[in-house]
Amino acid sequence: MLLWLKVFHIVFVLSWYVGIFYLPRIFVNLASNRDNPQVYEYLLGMSHRLLRFMTVIAVPGVILGLILWLNYYWNSGPWMHVKLLLVFGVMYYHHLCFKIHKSFKNRTNTKSHKYYRIFNELPLILLIGIVWLAVFKTISL
Repeated sequence: MLLWLKVFHIVFVLSWYVGIFYLPRIFVNLASNRDNPQVYEYLLGMSHRLLRFMTVIAVPGVILGLILWLNYYWNSGPWMHVKLLLVFGVMYYHHLCFKIHKSFKNRTNTKSHKYYRIFNELPLILLIGIVWLAVFKTISL
């Protein structure tokens, strides 16, 4: 049973991450097309729909992760605490995407497309850490 939970957890988190990788690319384009209202509105709609999808798909991924964590907690060790810290980082990143989307919607966003190109790289760094810890289940320097 736990293996099926792992499978579905991985599938939901992977689907969530697809959105986390793509949404900031839309932000790059939104920042680049502030002066083109037709393109801007189209991209704003895309970002809204993707953000909604990401949120819906993240919920079962997080719930399944919590179930797995409760089953493995007593046998996990310090690597799990670091992994959970990184997962909270991904959740905070998702929250920041909401705030950024809202700023684009209200036309109060002033950050450049270069900022969002850098912002786009943060979830990759978190993902590398999360996968490394999940695979090696250790913390070593």
